Amino acid sequence: MRIHLTSLFVDDQARALEFYTEVLGFVKKHDVPVGEQDRWLTVVSAEEPGGTELLLEPAGHPAVKPYRDALVEDGIPLAQFTVDDVHAEYERMSALGVRFTQEPLEMGPVTTAVFDDTCGNLIQISTQPQ
Repeated sequence: MRIHLTSLFVDDQARALEFYTEVLGFVKKHDVPVGEQDRWLTVVSAEEPGGTELLLEPAGHPAVKPYRDALVEDGIPLAQFTVDDVHAEYERMSALGVRFTQEPLEMGPVTTAVFDDTCGNLIQISTQPQ
């Protein structure tokens, strides 16, 4: 069993696509119209184009807003991405105007940082022990 697809609710799919591709460096995989305004919109890691897809899903369901608002209020990231160097990504992304809610924090062999994805979510980046 493998994870093929996971989703992340976003306030605006066009803005999310721009942020996730132009700032984070993901690559658009699928972009299929669904209904009048929504899309089946997925991105993948540029390093693993055949890897796990991230669905940038419209946040229209009534349960989404209170759920995400509670997570953001408590500083809890909704997803985590692995990077080679958290400090370098923090510097690169900060220079692009990304707002971090947690600067790089070293916890033993793992370093993490948390940022606002501009689409309603907090995202954590981390390095994993070698």
